Amino acid sequence: MSVGILGTGHYLPDHVLTNEDLEEIVDTTDEWIQTRTGIKERRIAKDGIEASDMAYYAAKQALEEADVSAEDIDLILVATVTPDTPFPNVSCMIQEKLGAKNAAAMDVSAACTGFVYALVTGEQFVKTGAYEKVLVVGVDKLSNILDWSDRNTCVLMGDGAGAVVIGEVGEERGILSFELGSDGEGGELLYQNENGYITMNGREVFKFAVTQMPESSMNVIEKAGLEREDVDYLIPHQANIRIMEAARRRLDVPKEKMATTIENYGNNSAASIPIALSETVKNGKIQEDDVVVLVGFGGGLTWGALALRWGK
Repeated sequence: MSVGILGTGHYLPDHVLTNEDLEEIVDTTDEWIQTRTGIKERRIAKDGIEASDMAYYAAKQALEEADVSAEDIDLILVATVTPDTPFPNVSCMIQEKLGAKNAAAMDVSAACTGFVYALVTGEQFVKTGAYEKVLVVGVDKLSNILDWSDRNTCVLMGDGAGAVVIGEVGEERGILSFELGSDGEGGELLYQNENGYITMNGREVFKFAVTQMPESSMNVIEKAGLEREDVDYLIPHQANIRIMEAARRRLDVPKEKMATTIENYGNNSAASIPIALSETVKNGKIQEDDVVVLVGFGGGLTWGALALRWGK
């Protein structure tokens, strides 16, 4: 059985926080941020809008695009490290909001790689015949766990949610290959500290990511029996434009064939890849039968990638 994406959706808060705004909060400049990260602005969810709210809006859009009712969903997987509460989980919250009364629901925690982990997990349930339709959401409200006096982290992050519905698709379409990985020894490089804030060794994370993203991308291309020139679109985790460019150059993908939302949204953690995917699809940039590579990395340390052929 071939398993692929039937519909996409995303949600971004209305409030825009620019680099100029951050100059008023922390010792930084617009030039410093843009030069090192490629970010100009990011979206921040206001008080009262939590991960489950953003996830619901993105999920509802994905269901509509897939032409699938909430009651047809068998499983909801939500990738997040910023749930509203430790329990109940975000997936149960949006199950109730959507009216997906027939769905099992669980959250997945793999930081910025969470969406890829959740998508691969959902694929296995469909591929075995256990479930027919799975809703996969990546969502994070990172503004809840940022130290706004730490310029190494607060300038990077934004809030948002992205979602997909997956199910059976035509032969030779859908997910062709995947790779998931982790290295717990690198956990101290990117973690949530005792005060509840994100702490990152930026230099070491950069060194890890600039190697791992291209390597994982090449691995899934080879596993799928494809060549670099077969890749039509690259959807990387939106962490840093220099890391993204390293992956793009390794794959020899033209600039216009790489999704870049980082300039306007920053790093949305688990929501980063599905937001970029949803925007790219809605802009008509991904066509039927295109080969698309999704690739990300995150705290843990974790990484993941998959290759898919677009279409139902």
